[in-house]
Amino acid sequence: MMIPLKDEHPSGSVPVLMIGILLANVGIFVYAWLLGDIGFHVFTARYGAIPFEIMHGIDAISPTPFPIYLTLLSSMFMHGGILHLGGNMLYLWIFGNNIEAALGRARFLFFYLFCGVIATLSHVISEPESTIPMVGASGAIAGILGGYLAAFPGTRILVLVFYFVLRVPALIVLGGWFVIQLLNASSASNTNDVAWFAHIAGFVVGYMLMRQWKNKIPAKRVYEQWEY
Repeated sequence: MMIPLKDEHPSGSVPVLMIGILLANVGIFVYAWLLGDIGFHVFTARYGAIPFEIMHGIDAISPTPFPIYLTLLSSMFMHGGILHLGGNMLYLWIFGNNIEAALGRARFLFFYLFCGVIATLSHVISEPESTIPMVGASGAIAGILGGYLAAFPGTRILVLVFYFVLRVPALIVLGGWFVIQLLNASSASNTNDVAWFAHIAGFVVGYMLMRQWKNKIPAKRVYEQWEY
């Protein structure tokens, strides 16, 4: 398993929006954690995306103080545990700054939220009768990974493999990550506690969006060619 540590592609600017998203995720998790075990689960049920509720358009599992469909957004800023949060924020920190620098803040925000919503909807469609709340930024961050692969496939990523730190092209790191999601989603022993289809959908949408937008990005925002 490869754990990314750092990329070698300078963004050239401070990723203000990405840092804000990261802090929002951490802050919401800390708030939920401070509610205690019962409060944490109640908070998750209220603001997480529950497939059954979204498919049927009813608030049947736990009262939510706003329209059910807005949980497609609120769920993206919640996490089920410290490892879940830490893993997602690590990937956001390493890969998100370059996507924000390339797209600009307004387009980056749309990109992030759109990938996350489509990813969540893909999970809802794959598990339409599930009453288990879906939480996490994984779908949106999968979009970031797909966008990074489309934009900077040759950029070297420092990764930890067992006890060794290696420099590996993004094409291998992120392509390998995507293959793992496909294998897990198709595995007969796959459990329902991870929304694999959300990861896949987010990645594909992010990749396709970036491929569509790349020729419209001002050259000054790009520090290497967009090419394969």
